Order: sequence, then structure tokens, then C-alpha cells
Amino acid sequence: MTETPPASSTIDARAFNRRVWALALPIMATNVTIPLLGLVDTAVVGRLPGAEYMGAVAIAAVIMNVLYASLNFLRMGTTGLTAQSFGARDSDQMRSWLARACILSVVLGLALVALQVPVLRLSHWLMAPSDAVWPLTESYFQIRIWGAPAALLNFALLGWFFGVQDMRSALYAQVFLNGMNIVLDVWFVLGLGWGVDGVAWATIISEYSAVLLGFWLAARRLGHLGGRWRWDRIRDTSRIRRMLGVNRDIFMRSICLQAAFVIFTSAGTRMGDDVLAANALLLQFTMFTAYALDGFANAAEAMAGEAVGAHDQDLFRRAVKVNTVWGVLFALVFSMAYWAFGTHIVNLLSTVTEVREMAYVHLVWMIALPVVSVWSYLLDGVFIGATWTREMRNGMAISLAVFAVLLPWATATWGNQGLWAAFTLFLGMRGITMAVMYPRLVRGVGQGPRPET
Repeated sequence: MTETPPASSTIDARAFNRRVWALALPIMATNVTIPLLGLVDTAVVGRLPGAEYMGAVAIAAVIMNVLYASLNFLRMGTTGLTAQSFGARDSDQMRSWLARACILSVVLGLALVALQVPVLRLSHWLMAPSDAVWPLTESYFQIRIWGAPAALLNFALLGWFFGVQDMRSALYAQVFLNGMNIVLDVWFVLGLGWGVDGVAWATIISEYSAVLLGFWLAARRLGHLGGRWRWDRIRDTSRIRRMLGVNRDIFMRSICLQAAFVIFTSAGTRMGDDVLAANALLLQFTMFTAYALDGFANAAEAMAGEAVGAHDQDLFRRAVKVNTVWGVLFALVFSMAYWAFGTHIVNLLSTVTEVREMAYVHLVWMIALPVVSVWSYLLDGVFIGATWTREMRNGMAISLAVFAVLLPWATATWGNQGLWAAFTLFLGMRGITMAVMYPRLVRGVGQGPRPET
């Protein structure tokens, strides 16, 4: 095998920082392309006449995000499990994790296609959109859902690339996916006049194209990793049980997270189409920040998983410390940027006067959110890399409960400002709950991964 050996406790601070950046920078570039696509979607649709178009994309995006983010264990679980095999230098097992993740992705993707009608009906009941918004939402979803198998395969491939610390392949695959999507977005919507349906077609074409590129990049990486495909290891029941245990916990954690977004969007929907559209626009700030800061969270995933696989507690502590320092610094940069340029960003994303004015008065939350939420992103990465998924799940459930209990009072008292206040508290609680559990996690490093039940 030709891989660089794991970072050891003897590496000096400057070299260790360079190693963190070698992992984090490609991931940041990779992650930023995702909300950049969301910004382009918003900007393109925001130029169509009326708030109902932006509202339709907002509702449809929530539905797809609930489905896909609930299954994001295909990315997260694959990263943690693969990273631990990478730390242990088990090439055959690295191959096996990729095979298991891809098989599960196809099965779940086909299940989503089969369940599209009940999903639409449930979504309509939960979010109660206006008569102007729902037909556009329905049309978008019925096109976009056919990309589910490809979308989930891209999750699995991305997670595996992170796990084997092949950040360049992750970058190439995601830039290709989202770059093609952006180009097709502009062409289909503004050039061909396909409206909201054009956004859906742009996404589905890009997803299937990216799968082909991802498999080619994975084949190249496997050539350097060595090892061989072994069906007896791929179908190893103890490994499958472990994967399902990790994925179950991440799934439940993701369901809680997406429930918070559904509750948030539903509450905004009931305040009118202008509020719904303004909140959708402001969420682009939050998504952009989250994906950028996740560069350090994903680096922490890879390095924490490697440290657990190598039974190196010192490497684990250093990885967490350095990624946290850089993550917090960048969160402060985002807060300052939104304070200085927030109104200009709003103007770029929408030409609708009512939506702009509604967004202006809520920009204070965009300034506060980066420094509040960065702790949850970083600790998510650490817990995923260590496959301490039960604790992460439990922390998310507690945070959701606090959000759900406080939301009715907050919105009744302060309206949409109360909605954003409750959402900010939700993100802060995620970080607090995991911080309480973190010391026990550190003590467990060096004892090997825990069995999942």
C-alpha cells in the first residue's frame, strides 16, 4: 500500500496544522458548492414573477432535504467506519465498506421512488402550502424523486472518499455535480423557460452524471489502496450489524434534525407566502455557513476515525483541538461578513420588494448563527468519526424537544423573530449536549470501537 502513514503524536504543531488544512480545504471547497447551488436556485427562481415560485422551491427543497438528509447516514456512517479501517490499514475492509454502502444506497433509492405518492400526500398535510404554491411543488417533486438512487450513491461515494482521506476525489465529484447543476439550472429556467420543472431536471441529470464520475474516481483510488474484493468480508454479518447500528442512530438523529426544519418551515408557511419566501432566502445564509464550516467538521471526522482505528488518543485530542480552533475563527469571519454585507446578499437573491424587506429585519439572526452553531458542526464530526452515534442521536433528540416546546410561545410572542430565536437555541443546544458527553468519548479512545446494538 502506498498511503501516507497516520499522523503521529510526534508531529509538530505547524505540520499538524498543515495536515488539517490539507484535509479541510478541499472539503470546504467541496461543501461550498452545495449551498452555492441553493443560492443559484433561489436567485434564478427569485426572478420569476411572484413569491409563489420561490415558495414552491422552498417547500420542495424541504421535502427532498427531509428524505435525503434522513438517509445521510450513507455519507456519515460510511466516513466513520471507513476512516477506522483506514487507521487500522485494512484495505480489504475499506473496499467492503464501499460495497455495502453502495448496495444499501440503491435499495433505499428505489424505495423512495416507490413511495413518492404517500410522501407527497403527507408533505401537503404537514406543511399546508397555499393553492398557488402546491401545484408547482408537486410538479418539481415528481421529477426530482427519480434521481433518488443516484443521489444516495453520491452520498456513499462522498463518505468513502472522506474516510480514506481522498479529499481531491471528493472535490472533483462534488464540483462536477453542482457545477453541471448550476449551468443546467440557468439554461433550463432562464434560457428555455421551463420554470420550477427546469430546476428539477437540472438536478436529476447532474446526479446521474456524477455517479459515473464517482465510480471512476473510486476505481482509481482503489488501485492505490491495494487489497481485493472479498465477498465473504462484504457479507460479514457482524460488520453488517455494526453498519446498521451506526446507520440507525444517525438516521434517527437526522430525522430529528429534519423535523426541526419541517417545523420551522411549517411555522413560516402559516405566517404567509412573503414570510415563507423570506425565511427560505435567509436559510441560504445558514446553509452556506454550515457547509463551509463543515470542512473542519469533516476533517475532524476523518482524523478522529483514523485515531480510533489506530488506538491513538493523543492524535484524537490534537485533531479535535486544531479543527475546533480553525472552525471557530472562520465562524467569526462569517458573522462579520453577514453584518457588513447581509443586505447586499439579500438583494442579490431576490428582486421581490416584500421578500427583501422581510429578510432585512431578520438579518441579526444570520450574524449570530455562525458562532452559535459551529460547536454542533464540529462535535458532529468528532462523534461520527468515532462512531459514537448513540450519544449524538440522544443529544439531537433533547435539542429538538427543547425547540418544539419553546416554539409556540416564541412565535405567539414575537412572530417570525420568535421563530428564528427558537431555531438559534436549537442549534446551540446541539453543541451543548455533545460537549457534555465529550470527556467520556476521549477516555474511550484507545479501547477500540464499541459494538453497536
